[in-house]
Amino acid sequence: MEYCSTCTGSLASSPPYSQDAASFPQDRRVECCSRVICAKCIQSYPRFASYCPFCQVSSTPSPLPQGLRDPPLYTSVPSLGSRSIPASAPPPPYKSVDDAPPAKSNKSSTPEFDEKAALDDTLHFLDHDHDTVQSLSLRYGVPPAALRRRNNLTSDHLLVGRKTILIPGEFYKGGVSLSPRPVEGEEEELRRGKIRRFMTLCKVADYDYALLYMEQAGYDIDAAIVAYMDDEAWERTHPNRRERNAEANKVKSRGLFWRGL
Repeated sequence: MEYCSTCTGSLASSPPYSQDAASFPQDRRVECCSRVICAKCIQSYPRFASYCPFCQVSSTPSPLPQGLRDPPLYTSVPSLGSRSIPASAPPPPYKSVDDAPPAKSNKSSTPEFDEKAALDDTLHFLDHDHDTVQSLSLRYGVPPAALRRRNNLTSDHLLVGRKTILIPGEFYKGGVSLSPRPVEGEEEELRRGKIRRFMTLCKVADYDYALLYMEQAGYDIDAAIVAYMDDEAWERTHPNRRERNAEANKVKSRGLFWRGL
């Protein structure tokens, strides 16, 4: 069973036209692609009687004027099996390490290194009695916005919580700090560091409590830790006295009204 290549209708369902009927055309099989066009399509589109809509080829002389030609014929694409695929070119040969070009000398990198070294930030130890963002900006010649951005200061009053500040080397080329050491001295920094270390090791939250042990031990952190551990062991072995001392402290902390006076 064949079907019309244009309307996809079955040729068997088409009405039988006699050979003598001149008003109705016959089914046409085109020569270029051997497709069949039914009589209904030829009657509706008389052009199909001499033209193939698929190959776009006319079987009659072209009525185009002089200088114009019919569109080019469409040739069928050959199957993959019939194609001849050329062999690919061989890969390029590998070069050994000895053939590589010599590396560039480090002469050109020296200015970059010097420039990078010149951009190092400068450490400034703060004196909160005198140092502010504006005063540091004037002393170092650095914009206040650059100081805030480099030290992550969202507000100027946060400077009080800092011990040091970085002067951006992008703006300050001198590289010399105007306050290279702690304002209170290195000994004071060491003393406070020992107190903080004692608080961390013994898990003491009260600064005055830790300061008392460190002063009694002459800021010998090992001796202060031993004394603290001995006191803790004594309190564990004498719980009654510990509770009695706690009650006495509560009574002392009450006002005159609670004492009954």
